[in-house]
Amino acid sequence: MATGKQKTAARRNIKRARTIQSRRAHGARIGKMSRGLSTRQQNRMRSTTFAFVRKRKEPLNDARHVRNAVARFDQVEGVTAAERDAAWKRIRTAARKFGVTIEARGWRSLMKGGKTGRTRRRS
Repeated sequence: MATGKQKTAARRNIKRARTIQSRRAHGARIGKMSRGLSTRQQNRMRSTTFAFVRKRKEPLNDARHVRNAVARFDQVEGVTAAERDAAWKRIRTAARKFGVTIEARGWRSLMKGGKTGRTRRRS
């Protein structure tokens, strides 16, 4: 259940989004708010620029994306250990290219406590 404050904020955000969309439709050039990649930019990227090639997850096109790929490595689901090995190699190569230092010894040390981690619940 949303609070009154949350509902007010949601209405304000929707109104702002509609205004921007209308202005863009009428020819105004309004830049993106986020610094991330657009869907169009991601679709145009070669699959080899992603850490997980088959799933096209975790782009490695600059230092910020490399740091993000390391931070979210344990959140990628539905990949095998071999795919994780290959992705880790691509991440390390991109980190060297962009001057990002990675303190983790390997990808298995990143898997503690994430969604795909091997921790078991104790009853």
